[in-house]
Amino acid sequence: MQSMEGSRVPQVTFRTRVNNEWSSISTDELFRGKTVVVFSLPGAFTPTCSSTHLPRYNELAPAFFANGVDAIACVSVNDPFVMSEWAKDQECGNIMLLPDGNGEFTEKMGMLVDKADLGFGKRSWRYSMLVRDGAIEKMFIEPHKPGDPFEVSDADTMLAYVNPRARKPDQVAILTRESCSFCAKAKQLLSELGYDYAEVPLDHKVRTRAVGAITGRGTVPQVFINGEHIGGWEELQRWAKKAA
Repeated sequence: MQSMEGSRVPQVTFRTRVNNEWSSISTDELFRGKTVVVFSLPGAFTPTCSSTHLPRYNELAPAFFANGVDAIACVSVNDPFVMSEWAKDQECGNIMLLPDGNGEFTEKMGMLVDKADLGFGKRSWRYSMLVRDGAIEKMFIEPHKPGDPFEVSDADTMLAYVNPRARKPDQVAILTRESCSFCAKAKQLLSELGYDYAEVPLDHKVRTRAVGAITGRGTVPQVFINGEHIGGWEELQRWAKKAA
């Protein structure tokens, strides 16, 4: 598996499913006049691909877009139906999923490998690349070792190459319950502060135990920002005033 830095991307046409209809996109349409980040992985629905590789690119997409990247594409040697269903199962609204069903693009990239020992057949080796106007500027190829190494093709490594000083989106989560007025106030304040938060609504049967186990508190809301436990509504208000 050799780097293709300095070469142009292979000319192929991807067959995809969009709104339950067939659609086609050529590499010329995808890359011409654009800066595109591409990452390729062994298979849809597989553990590392679903839990880390794809979600992190989706999470960091705003930072990529703010630093001159026009699109982010995920390539996998899967058929269009599998990739379409995987998209429904994932948080990937910022990513274009490209099924390389026949492995044509992957083979021309020199990244087609035999994973028959896993029952996968021919699949893509894990890698990422930055493509400017169809020319491959940079590639991060996982080391050739047994298994499925995941060391350099991740989103953070690529973003650091695009711009080492790029500001990453804040990671914000809030534990809530239904019909909680303080939860509503906390969510409104987070929105006013410009945070794209993840809400974790808790069922009444587990709420007290869950909140207690996670935060040591017994009430909601409970807010977390970049790994820091901010606390409830009043603590969030105080934190917001200090951060202003």
